Amino acid sequence: MVGDAGSGTATRELLLVLAVAVAGLLLAGAAAFTPWHATAAGVAPAGVVDLRVPAGPGAAPGVLPAG
Repeated sequence: MVGDAGSGTATRELLLVLAVAVAGLLLAGAAAFTPWHATAAGVAPAGVVDLRVPAGPGAAPGVLPAG
């Protein structure tokens, strides 16, 4: 019969669902925290944002120094 499944079947199904969930989390973590884009020098460092500090108050074109 279709509805005549034992508790072993339910346990196996639950373990399969948990294994797929763990595998998905591992893949998502690997995609988020490993460098994936290539540069001329090889693999780029893993960073979401490239921070740059301006040179000074008058360094940008069209910006007058304060004062």
